[in-house]
Amino acid sequence: MSTLAGKTLFITGASRGIGLAIALRAARDGANVAIAAKSSVPNPKLPGTIHTAAAAVEAVGGKALALKCDIREEESVHAAVSATVEAFGGIDILVNNASAIWLAGALDTPMKRFDLMQQVNARGTFLCAQACLPHLLKAANPHILTLAPPPSLQPKWWAPHTGYTLAKMGMSFVTLGLAGEFGPRGVAVNALWPRTIVATDALNMIPGVDLKRCRKPEIVADAAHAVLTRPAAGFAGQFLIDEEVLREAGVVDFAPYAVDPAQTLLPDLFLD
Repeated sequence: MSTLAGKTLFITGASRGIGLAIALRAARDGANVAIAAKSSVPNPKLPGTIHTAAAAVEAVGGKALALKCDIREEESVHAAVSATVEAFGGIDILVNNASAIWLAGALDTPMKRFDLMQQVNARGTFLCAQACLPHLLKAANPHILTLAPPPSLQPKWWAPHTGYTLAKMGMSFVTLGLAGEFGPRGVAVNALWPRTIVATDALNMIPGVDLKRCRKPEIVADAAHAVLTRPAAGFAGQFLIDEEVLREAGVVDFAPYAVDPAQTLLPDLFLD
């Protein structure tokens, strides 16, 4: 299987950035995409809404469902999942892309921000999986793919921003647990992480990141496509890196993915 034609994807945080890129890559195959995100009205700081994303998905050949959904709220997630099943008849793939970030030390992390990261990242990943799994278990080739790094206990990744690392690694550990529980039942539960920092609109809110030294979201989207078109049986608990996935798929030229091929790329967090 090398296409997602006819498959239904439920993607969190798909109104912009990596989530939108994954949605568009699937849509070019003719997939159905449920765009689950909070952004229903334009934000001057972060362009893109569920409605602009849905229009973009349909413009490239997919079918879209714009869903205002806060993955911190159980009722909101279950309502979005139910709407997806009603519209498309089921769910084949869950992409846990939504994430909150705050790169600051313990003394500079307000508890409100700490709580937000735990609720969106680890808890949101678990909640969306819990809501989608009854439908995924009925699918022909079910996948859960979470944008999370390989688990690490190295202090160098924890000391600078314990709150964020805890939240992000929480997504990784949720992946491990669900892979162990549902991998034997035929659900491919895996994680994907970029080798380099990816240029998204959200990065504009983080000082000190040179977007010219980043890659475009399309590299993660192409890697996700390669993962999600694989047979699900026996494929679980993997912490995949976008560049490695694409090399395995035969990609040898990564220059087109760079924002500026002349610049040295910035490595992403949590990777040695």
